[in-house]
Amino acid sequence: MTTIYDFKETELSGQPLKLSAYRGNVVLIVNTASKCGLAPQLKGLEKLYQNYQDQGLVVLGLPSNQFHQELANDSDINDFCQVHYGVTFPMTQKIQVNGEQTDPLFVYLKQASGHGRIKWNYTKFLIGRDGHLIKRFAPTTTPENIEDSIINALETNK
Repeated sequence: MTTIYDFKETELSGQPLKLSAYRGNVVLIVNTASKCGLAPQLKGLEKLYQNYQDQGLVVLGLPSNQFHQELANDSDINDFCQVHYGVTFPMTQKIQVNGEQTDPLFVYLKQASGHGRIKWNYTKFLIGRDGHLIKRFAPTTTPENIEDSIINALETNK
């Protein structure tokens, strides 16, 4: 059976990132966009990461220009996220979340959630310690409003 551990991405730095490195952690996967009106959620995502990373939470941001709201290059994305929101959680190079060039991880996440198309930036996927999807959250669901779900996932199967 497929899990997130079967996928790989590329960090903003260009380094390969095997999601199997997160085995045993709770992972929150988010499609991000720097110029989106929801970009202030990056601050809340960073706060979750800082508060719970020692308990096994990983926040993983995957920038997408699918909705024409992302900066032109990976360096600009990295600088923007760090300067404006203090982001320290892992971020990948830009991906596509819909269409023929959809990133394989997002093909899996959409199928696992039972929902098709990603409708907007900041769709969030909470993954359990076993690598399987727990829940998909809408873009407008703030990081603060999913904290209880994260705590529950962290306490399950420690």
